[in-house]
Amino acid sequence: MTVAESHERKVRRFYSEDSGGEAAAPAYQALMGDMWFHGDWSVQKAGGSAHEAKIAMLHRLARHARIEAGSCVLEFGSGYGGAAVELASATGATIVGVSNTDSINRYARRLATLRGVDELASFRTIGDHDYRTFADWPAGSIDAVLFMESPCHLPDREAFFTATHRILKPGGRLVGLDWIQRPFGQHRTTEQISQLTDPVCQHFRLAGLGTLDSYTAMMSAAGFVVKVARDEFPDELCLGSTEPPQAWQQYDGRSQELVMAGKRSLDTARAAGVFTVGWWVAERP
Repeated sequence: MTVAESHERKVRRFYSEDSGGEAAAPAYQALMGDMWFHGDWSVQKAGGSAHEAKIAMLHRLARHARIEAGSCVLEFGSGYGGAAVELASATGATIVGVSNTDSINRYARRLATLRGVDELASFRTIGDHDYRTFADWPAGSIDAVLFMESPCHLPDREAFFTATHRILKPGGRLVGLDWIQRPFGQHRTTEQISQLTDPVCQHFRLAGLGTLDSYTAMMSAAGFVVKVARDEFPDELCLGSTEPPQAWQQYDGRSQELVMAGKRSLDTARAAGVFTVGWWVAERP
């Protein structure tokens, strides 16, 4: 009997550049560098680059997480390590990045060594379902947990928020941003929105898109006090931090068709206004 592939394993295969992988990670690196998340929209609207906006967003989240020298931070879904390396360098905090894809962690370790922060920024490959418990981390051992557009891949986000609550110290904070959906313009019903967001989820191996309110409710149910829950692009199209279209059109690396199909589906959802990015600050009492 054939055992169905878990969603988490599909995500691992999507990013992996090892044999059998779909190699989305090196494609993202070629197109977006070492940080794969939306930036501070006000920075881009003022003329800043996509990279400058990402740095501004990262430091905004770090301030809300109260990260400083000596802090112990877990970054969930740390990708190629750009965010962890930047924060370790800027703050002196100890950052442990985790993902279930070994090939991207190998790259991140090399980046940390190259930038001279390998004693502060480390990267750990965890099992496909370890996000549901973080059993390797003692209760109350972490000062802050960060995520940058990674829980959207998780089919059990409730377990993820409960697990982060357990490992955070009292007063510790969960801070991050993620892809979400919303009603916008003429697209108001669940069916209308799903027609636009389902292809995005299919191509990017997402476990469905949540909403600003659904994330807030899950965090609250896990025991957090939610301090901030905001749409980064309220009442307007989510067009920030997108690299020039010609860069995507000219990409000719591995998984070119997959990357371009995903880009087209995402741009369609952006143009309809139903795709956006939210960010949250939640505190463990």
